[in-house]
Amino acid sequence: MFTIFKDSPMSFQRLRLWIGPLAWVIFFSWATVAAEPPNSVAYPDKGAGGKGKGADKNFVADRDTFHFLLTNHKSIQRSVKKIDNGVVTITESENPEVAQKIQEHVRAMYERLKSGKGLRYWDPLFGEVFKHGKKMKMEIVNTEKGVKVTETSDDAEVVKIIQAHADVVTQFVEKGFDEAHKEHPLPSSSSKK
Repeated sequence: MFTIFKDSPMSFQRLRLWIGPLAWVIFFSWATVAAEPPNSVAYPDKGAGGKGKGADKNFVADRDTFHFLLTNHKSIQRSVKKIDNGVVTITESENPEVAQKIQEHVRAMYERLKSGKGLRYWDPLFGEVFKHGKKMKMEIVNTEKGVKVTETSDDAEVVKIIQAHADVVTQFVEKGFDEAHKEHPLPSSSSKK
C-alpha cells in the first residue's frame, strides 16, 4: 500500500482502476485536438491553418457532401474543356445518389463563392479561388447524371485560377482523399493580389 495524497492510502489495484480510464480520456483528448487543424471547426474564429473565415451553419453539411464524393470518387466521371475565359466541365455518375451529391456540392460551392464563405483556406489555390469569387461567373446546368458547369472570368489572372481549380477537382475525382489532403500551388504568373 502507498499514499497518493497525504493521509489517503490507496492500493495499487485501486490505482489501476483510475489510471486506465484516465489514460483513455487523455488519449482521446489528444487525438481530438491532433485531428483538428489549428483554427478549424474546433477553433471557429478562423478556418484551417488560421487563414479562413471560420465555420458557418452549412460547413458540416458541405464537408460531409465533399467527403462522400471523395469516398465515391471511383464512380464519378469528369471532363474539362478549357476555353479562353475559363472552363466547361461535366461531372457525372451512373450512381443516382452520387449524381445527386455532385449537384448538391456544386450548388453549395457556388453559394460559398458568391458569399465569400470559402473552404480550404489552408490550400493556396482554394484560398485564391474564394478570394476572387466575385470576379467569377458560373452557369450551372443539372444533367440527368450530374452537372455541367461553365465557369468564366473577364480577368485573365482569375481565368488561370479557374482552370487550375478545374484541374485539381479532376485530381480529386481520380484520387479521392489522397489528393484532397494536399496543398495546391497557384498557377504560374498568378500572384496574391
